[in-house]
Amino acid sequence: MNTWIVTGGAGFIGSNFVRQALAATSNRLVVFDALTYAGHLESIEGLLGDDRVRFVRGDIADRDAVRALFSEHQPRAVVNFAAESHVDRSIDGPGDFVRTNVNGTFELLEAARALFLTWSEADRDAFRFLHVSTDEVYGSLGESGAFREDTPYAPNSPYSATKASADHLVRAWRETYGLPTLITNCSNNYGPYQFPEKLIPLMIMNAVEGKDLPIYGDGGNIRDWLFVTDHCNAILAVLQKGRVGEKYNVGGNSERTNLQVVDALCAALEAVLPAASNVALQAKGHRAYQDLKTFVKDRPGHDRRYAIDASKIHRELGFQPQHPFESGLRATVRWYLDNGDWTAAVTKGKYDRGRLGHAARA
Repeated sequence: MNTWIVTGGAGFIGSNFVRQALAATSNRLVVFDALTYAGHLESIEGLLGDDRVRFVRGDIADRDAVRALFSEHQPRAVVNFAAESHVDRSIDGPGDFVRTNVNGTFELLEAARALFLTWSEADRDAFRFLHVSTDEVYGSLGESGAFREDTPYAPNSPYSATKASADHLVRAWRETYGLPTLITNCSNNYGPYQFPEKLIPLMIMNAVEGKDLPIYGDGGNIRDWLFVTDHCNAILAVLQKGRVGEKYNVGGNSERTNLQVVDALCAALEAVLPAASNVALQAKGHRAYQDLKTFVKDRPGHDRRYAIDASKIHRELGFQPQHPFESGLRATVRWYLDNGDWTAAVTKGKYDRGRLGHAARA
């Protein structure tokens, strides 16, 4: 039985990936997670009874912990989801992003390289190090065009700059040391188990409670939305069939402005929890979820538009997303309505849904 180490496996995308990998493979999965504010045992507790799942608490920037992890489990693949990922938090505190996203990736690469050097040629050929990254490393687009794998990097936030740095480290460890690496750069994910600081779960929770739906600037910033299980299936495809040393963009073919996302979310909520029956909304004197929309001061350095050209992963690996945005959003709304215990547990004492990213420009 092959072992895969999944770093950040108790976070949003990581926990969904563990579920997908258990269903699609016979591999043993070791989840390595520091359990910060965005990583939670509640997201994987239903999986821990499976003999193929092992949880190890640890920090990818902790050299001793990472070396011990690799030595004990001898992984045949490493999938690196572990990252500080919220742009607003990176504006307020970039140091944590440098430590985890840059230093942590370095420690993982070095641990993998040390182990790799002890193996036979056959074992080396079978090993993969897959680094999960973001489309934000490419910067901001104008009204047309899309990010390709060869688009020059131009990160504009501390978050995207640290992810770009990590991408470059991964590439360099392939070119310099021959480590069999892969990189994926994805568009905005949404779906179950996403920490409610991000746009879609934040808006769902606020709307249900009759609270304001804060929209940055004019709401015209555009993102390509990708349902999380589609992303996880893409990662599986890259891990199992991708060409070593390559990078693959993963998109959802679902460009929307933030305002369009909020409008669609209000409509999806109305379908399953009509405003007329929402006591919290009525108590605030509102008749419709749309009434809660509020435009607020924009985020510093807010990229205007992202779009993914995912033709390479489709052409080479046959991947296509299976969830149109509207159906994926409905499923996401239903999940958050049905899992209030999870949202209460993961936010308690950690996040009050207040505004982040207030740091002023010089």
